Amino acid sequence: MTPTPGTGPAAVLPPLRIGPLTVETPVVLAPMAGITNRPFRRLCREHGAGLYVAEMVTSRALVERTPESLRIIRHDDDERPRSVQVYGVDPATVGAAVRILASEDLADHVDLNFGCPVPKVTRKGGGAALPWKRDLFAAIVRAAVDAAAPHGVPVTVKMRTGIDADHLTYLEAGLVAQDAGVAAVALHARSAAEYYSGTADWSAIARLKETVTRIPVLGNGDIWSAEDALAMVAQTGCDGVVVGRGCQGRPWLFADLAAAFHGSAARVRPGLREVAEVIGRHADHMVTEFGEVRGIREMRKHMAWYLKGYVVGGELRAALGLIATRARLDELLGQLDLDQPYPGAGAEGQRGRAGTPKRPSLPDGWLDSRDLSEAFRRELDAAELSVSGG
Repeated sequence: MTPTPGTGPAAVLPPLRIGPLTVETPVVLAPMAGITNRPFRRLCREHGAGLYVAEMVTSRALVERTPESLRIIRHDDDERPRSVQVYGVDPATVGAAVRILASEDLADHVDLNFGCPVPKVTRKGGGAALPWKRDLFAAIVRAAVDAAAPHGVPVTVKMRTGIDADHLTYLEAGLVAQDAGVAAVALHARSAAEYYSGTADWSAIARLKETVTRIPVLGNGDIWSAEDALAMVAQTGCDGVVVGRGCQGRPWLFADLAAAFHGSAARVRPGLREVAEVIGRHADHMVTEFGEVRGIREMRKHMAWYLKGYVVGGELRAALGLIATRARLDELLGQLDLDQPYPGAGAEGQRGRAGTPKRPSLPDGWLDSRDLSEAFRRELDAAELSVSGG
């Protein structure tokens, strides 16, 4: 897929330094459950340089070496750096999981998830709710850094602004993480209450950058195009960007981002034939990874993202959302008007889940204190068991 040629200014940012790692293009693929598996990361890597993070894996599952957790952390032979995101609520378990990754040479970079807003996670005190308990947050981060440090593996933290507008944690958490020795912090500029709704508050990224001064600060939220990434950097001063929903059904976004950060105006503008070819390659990778039944079923959710803005027709869209075999996918793709050019604005903008703000699901009394009581500690013991991802 060839970018539209153009010219532009000099490189916008220097390479991103994450501990001993150098990421030439300061772009990170956000881990997304059921999305950023090996097949999708492979497609993204074909289009541009960056740091591509695998799906979140729970620390408990990794310590128990469940088959699904081992699948999640598997990387292609040529995938470097190998990046894994770990979720956990117990310092000892998180430390043990990170030690496995680092000491057994299973990852070159570990990210810690403190940004998940999903109710089944926050109602147990995990994800975006956890930094409210500051001592627990600090203990988890220190355990991960201590486990990784002897092996030269950098640890980073991904977080949200807080639980809601009245219970913000990101500035304090950023300083704690910096003092604990993390190599970078990333902020999704929404609270747990905002979920994926509305507009990300990029000013929070700017405040974090002003507060956390010794390590890189990465910005996340509402990057739907290369131009959005450039605007975030200009407005916040962040050292790099994290891209999530913006690349769903559009792995070539990373080519645009690479061009933009290296001062080029070149952008990929695929016609429908090119999109269909990418869908086919994605499906082939998924079948190889999961087998035909699961692989094609997992492809269903990608169809609307890939075809956003193109003229397809309701019946054909519906059929593509129900595909069950690789042959059926080829049959349906063959029914598309493949000579359609890039549709312009129709293919741009928001994609993926959005929804509306919602009151965060939290353990009863969670907000009453910043300290972790014994009762809440018992609640947290069940948190990882309620989370998918291994």
